[in-house]
Amino acid sequence: MRIAVTGASGNVGGHVASLLTEAGGHDVVGLSRRGPVHADYDDLASLRAALREVDTLVFVSSDGEAARMITQHANVVRAAADEGVAHVVYLSGLDADVASPFCYAYTNGTTEAMLAGSGCATSVVRASIFTEFFAGFLDRARESGTLRLPTGGARISLVSREDVGRCLAALALGPPTGRVHAVTGPVALDLEAIAAATERRWRTPVRPVDVPAAAFATELAERGEDPWWSYAYASMFASVREGRWDAVSDEVRLLTGRAPLPFGDVLPPRP
Repeated sequence: MRIAVTGASGNVGGHVASLLTEAGGHDVVGLSRRGPVHADYDDLASLRAALREVDTLVFVSSDGEAARMITQHANVVRAAADEGVAHVVYLSGLDADVASPFCYAYTNGTTEAMLAGSGCATSVVRASIFTEFFAGFLDRARESGTLRLPTGGARISLVSREDVGRCLAALALGPPTGRVHAVTGPVALDLEAIAAATERRWRTPVRPVDVPAAAFATELAERGEDPWWSYAYASMFASVREGRWDAVSDEVRLLTGRAPLPFGDVLPPRP
């Protein structure tokens, strides 16, 4: 079987490509703009060429502004359909709802709809928020001793990139499931639990403060955050406050045979 992985130069795509290569028995092709097999999300012709004679595609979402991502994802779906890819394993988000306030929820929901109409068989991984990504919000707490985020008391089932990658690889090696797999961490944590786990891991006092959304946006601007990412972060926490990231599933164990990694084990050690 010939398996292609988009975004193979990134954290998730690279991990999936490595897992599939280690599994052996298949021709694994890592696709990226700068990799040995050129495939650019913005270049439909390059995607078609890269997907020629591919049996299974692991489709890792692109990144950046949501409007551009939808165009890029449309290119991937069209190329997969045109080249007759039999099975697409798509990395979506736990909140994949076009009615969500989160900008990427619309992107993921729209892409899932495009895939459903593509004629390709699919397996969809709706992953919760990555622990490694969320750790970026914790860096300031390491210095200030205060974790300031606008969660509104909601919980998040943070999941490791490693677990998501293993689920994507497992699905790529099997037949299409034709369904959505909610891939989450082992528990959903509120801000207090996140702060407590962070304090234990880093052995540094961390006080949780549930800040208003407007104050969070102001603090991002004062730190010089890029306007697009300020909007993306604010819209993500708006969806968190609506309880869109608190589901907990057993999919990691069911797909990989191993329990998902706890939040505290995934955090990097204290520098």
